[in-house]
Amino acid sequence: MMEPEAIRALLQAGLKDADIEVIGDGRHFQARIVTADFEGLSLLKRHRLVYDLLQAHIDSEVLHAISMRTLTPAQALAEKG
Repeated sequence: MMEPEAIRALLQAGLKDADIEVIGDGRHFQARIVTADFEGLSLLKRHRLVYDLLQAHIDSEVLHAISMRTLTPAQALAEKG
């Protein structure tokens, strides 16, 4: 079982200057990730980048599922209006 903060820390270590919010129940999580690292990447490549950072935990089934929103800083700013 993982805590949202542990997932946030793993993602923070692999993504520079990221704004990361993670919520979840110990096995199923939702993340909102905003980082310039996503600039120029397709949605699929953004998700692959995140999954690569979490793969060991997914493989060991400690982390069962994560849904995510992956945004660039400009996209996050546009969302706020």
